[in-house]
Amino acid sequence: MSDVIVGATLANKPFNGGNAWTRLNWVLGLRRLGLEAHLIDQIDASSCVDASCRPTQPRDSVNVSYFADVMERFGLQKHAHLVCSDGTTLYGSEFARLEKLASAADLLINISGHLQLPALKNAPRVKLFFDDDPGYTQFWHANEQLGERLAGYDYYFTLGTNIGTERTVIPSSGIDWRPMRVPIALEHWPLVEPESFRSFTTVGSWRGPYGVVVFGGKTYGQKVHEFRKFIEMPGKTGLPFEMVLNIDPADAKDRQALEQAGWRLLSPSAVATPDQYREFVQHSSAEFSVAQSIYVQTNSGWFSDRTVAYLASGKPALVQDTGFTDNLPTGEGLLTFSNTDQAVAGAHEIAANYDRHCRAARAIAEEYFDSDKLLRNLLGVISATHE
Repeated sequence: MSDVIVGATLANKPFNGGNAWTRLNWVLGLRRLGLEAHLIDQIDASSCVDASCRPTQPRDSVNVSYFADVMERFGLQKHAHLVCSDGTTLYGSEFARLEKLASAADLLINISGHLQLPALKNAPRVKLFFDDDPGYTQFWHANEQLGERLAGYDYYFTLGTNIGTERTVIPSSGIDWRPMRVPIALEHWPLVEPESFRSFTTVGSWRGPYGVVVFGGKTYGQKVHEFRKFIEMPGKTGLPFEMVLNIDPADAKDRQALEQAGWRLLSPSAVATPDQYREFVQHSSAEFSVAQSIYVQTNSGWFSDRTVAYLASGKPALVQDTGFTDNLPTGEGLLTFSNTDQAVAGAHEIAANYDRHCRAARAIAEEYFDSDKLLRNLLGVISATHE
C-alpha cells in the first residue's frame, strides 16, 4: 500500500487551529510512514464567506485562503486539494487529475464521510470511514438521518471505543465498528519541559456544532450541559482556570456565570492557526475539560484529540470520564472525574505533584497515541484482511 487519500474538512472551519491539527496529524503521520498521502477537502459554495462572515465567491473566501495558508505552512501544497461540491477546483490539482489520483489510490480514509463526490469517494481500492463523532453518527444513522453517508465502505473505525460492546448504549446498526485512538504526529508535538504549575486551561466550544440528539425516547446533550456542573471549579479548588471559549452572545448568562466563578475566558482568535493552537497548549500547565454530554451519557469511550495534544506536550490532563478508562491508563498524567469531588481532588493532585504528572503525560502519548504506531497498525489490519 502506497497511495492514500484523506478526505477531511478544514476549509469549512477556517481559523480553527485545533480542527486543522486533527486533519494534519493524519496526513503528516501517513507521509512520515513513507506513503504518498493526499488530503482532499470538499466545500459547498454556500459555505464560503469573506473576512466579515458574509457570503462571497469561493475563490475570494477566507475558507480558501486559510486552507492554502495551512497547507503551505506544513509543506503540503503539492499534496492538498480543495474542491467545490460541483467539482470546481479551488486549490491544488484540477478535477480530472484528482479523478486519476483517486483511481490509483490504494486507500481512502474518509473522516466523518466528509468527501462525498462520487468520482473521488468511490474510486480508491479500499474505502475506510473514520468516525470522530461517536454517538452522533450512530444515532443519526439509526434515525435514518444520514441517507447513504455510511454506505460503500470496507472498514468502519470509530473513536467510540466501547461501540459494539455492552458498555455503551450506542447502536451498531449491523456495522462492524472497530475502535481506534486519535493519532498524533509526535515530531510536530515535542515534549515541553515542565516549569511550575500555573493554571488549568482548555479550548472549546460552549455548545459545539450540533444540537441535542433524541433516540429511543432519551435526549443526549451538548458540552454546555456538562460544563454547568463544574463551573465552580476555581472557587472549590483555589486554583486558576482559563478557557479559550467559542460562545454565542445568546449564552451571555453562562458566560457571566463562568467569569463570576473565576474563569478567565479568552477569544477563539488566540488559537486561530495551527501554530497558535500548538503554542497555547504547549505553554499551558495542564488541561481541565468536560466532554460533550452525549459522549458521557452513552459511555462511548470517546477521547479528545485536544487532550492528546496536551499529553504529547508533557502536560497532564484532568478530563471527564466517557468510558475510555477501560482502554487507557489513568491516575498519573491522565486523571479522570465523574463528579465535582473527584474533579477537585484531581486538580489538587496535579498541582501538588506536577513534575511527576508531566512525565507520565508524555509517556502515555508515546505509548498510546503515536501516529507511527496507530497508523502502522491500521494499515496492517487492512493489509491482513483485504489482500
